[in-house]
Amino acid sequence: MTPNDRSGSVALVTGGTGGIGKETARALAERGASVVVVGIDRERGLRAVQDIKDSAGHDRVHAVSADVTTLDGLRRLAGAVREWHDRLDVLVNNVGVNPPARTLTADGVERMFAAHVLAPFTLAHLLLPLLERAPAARVVNLTGGIPGGPIDPGNLLGERRYLGWTFSHYNHTKTMTMAMTHRLAARLRGSAVTANVVYPGHGHTPMNRATPVRAFPIAYRPIAPLVLKVIAPLFLSDLTRSARSSVYAATSPDLDGVSGAYVDGRCRRRPLPAPALDPAAQEAVWELCVRLSAPVLGGVSPA
Repeated sequence: MTPNDRSGSVALVTGGTGGIGKETARALAERGASVVVVGIDRERGLRAVQDIKDSAGHDRVHAVSADVTTLDGLRRLAGAVREWHDRLDVLVNNVGVNPPARTLTADGVERMFAAHVLAPFTLAHLLLPLLERAPAARVVNLTGGIPGGPIDPGNLLGERRYLGWTFSHYNHTKTMTMAMTHRLAARLRGSAVTANVVYPGHGHTPMNRATPVRAFPIAYRPIAPLVLKVIAPLFLSDLTRSARSSVYAATSPDLDGVSGAYVDGRCRRRPLPAPALDPAAQEAVWELCVRLSAPVLGGVSPA
């Protein structure tokens, strides 16, 4: 048995039917874990499951069709996991979206905040009883883009600014992911559940392939086609490399008992950027998540 062996463990990967999420799910299954992959498209999920089963050499891989940007989707997903498993060892919140214009979910929440911040927050709390039954559970939240800029408490849902010359709400929400994860780690202190944030390696993913140039800040648009159409297909197609930080955070004994950490694309511990550690910014993000998740969580105690 290797140090990273996951035999007997249970893992859930959102956005696990393609891209970096699928390679993360594959790696966990190959290490012996039972894996639940989550995606919106049922047929794509079934194809991903069969592919991962073939790679892993076992049948303990299942797909759940759910839209994790909605509270109803998160509720249904958590219910399905509870029916299949009595514990959860690894929760990887991998799903990402990047619409070019501000859009709202069925709950009236800006879609990128819903996917990158609210979904990981809500799903961790919905599944906390299962996580607490594992000997040492890990929550792994993915950042991405170019995070680290200031968090604007007056623009958490992109209501005042969505794109600009250099500003991108995508990057904004990814810094909020860091802030929320650090606060979640503080709330989980004293339990056997840890929460860390990782930066995935850049990859030629389905989301990136579908991203139009107008989704980029204005200053970056002249070079965006070169990156999307030339550099990414040539140099960033090996998504196993892009997934390695997620797999590391989910399995490595180096992170036993470590919570609130940030792991970069080369699996190195790095300091979180100052805006993600700002108490006022963390409080604003946390309070908004508490308020927006209340219909399914009924309120969360402060961290």
